[in-house]
Amino acid sequence: MKKLFDDYSEEASIAVTKLYSTSFYKGVSFLDKKIRNDVHAIYGFVRFADEIVDSFHGFDKEELLAEFKTETYKSIERKISLNPILNSFQKAVNKYEIDLDLVEAFFHSMEMDLNPIEYDEMKYNEYIFGSAEVVGLMCLKVFVYGDKQENDKLVPYARKLGSAFQKINFLRDLKDDLKDLGRLYFPHIGDNGISNADKLQIELEIEEEFKEAYIGIKMLPKSSRLGVYVSYVYYTKLLAKIKRKTINDLMSERIRISDEKKMMLFFQSYLRNSVNSLK
Repeated sequence: MKKLFDDYSEEASIAVTKLYSTSFYKGVSFLDKKIRNDVHAIYGFVRFADEIVDSFHGFDKEELLAEFKTETYKSIERKISLNPILNSFQKAVNKYEIDLDLVEAFFHSMEMDLNPIEYDEMKYNEYIFGSAEVVGLMCLKVFVYGDKQENDKLVPYARKLGSAFQKINFLRDLKDDLKDLGRLYFPHIGDNGISNADKLQIELEIEEEFKEAYIGIKMLPKSSRLGVYVSYVYYTKLLAKIKRKTINDLMSERIRISDEKKMMLFFQSYLRNSVNSLK
């Protein structure tokens, strides 16, 4: 029975989310049960592509990514794939009519990661759009159950949230990106490297994006609002912790939120949403 394989595919995507990001997994658990598997499907797809360019050292990353891209489009067209992760992803894409331009933009950003790039403002924005904003836009289609009018209304806010998340990731992963992968995404950095003044400017940009994104979070359907709000709260606390660090700190450690703190944040987010105090 194909349903059995589809169920297995969904379980595979859930397992990927749980293994790679306990924070995102917890956030998804606050979504309505009807849409959780579809969001897991998007995350599993994104994570596999990201692993190719970030982790598969010693292998032909360019060839692996090209093959994964080809199989992705085949799976969407055929509405099936023997790769369980792609099978669950194509199901979500077809179910919600997710724009293939979003998929293409995502792959473009992953291809940018294959070789060192000196980022200017245009390439920086291009990368953030494809690596983060479009992922939020894919999830948005799920959150609004494919409703085009609701989707179009929330697109600007989803993009701001995705951008803010990605910029925080850049700061959090600064040491690994620079030392292990030879990447520095921020543009206009001088020969002496990123400074604390640069860091402050980036943090101010993130805070402005969060302000705009929060407007959109309050407009989401109840079925998805809490899950997105939980992720928003988690990242705002991560930003607050990063702000207390210097560039030297970020180059020597990866900033994290403890599991105990995460649970407290999740509980507080649940209470705030439950009493309808997202104002």
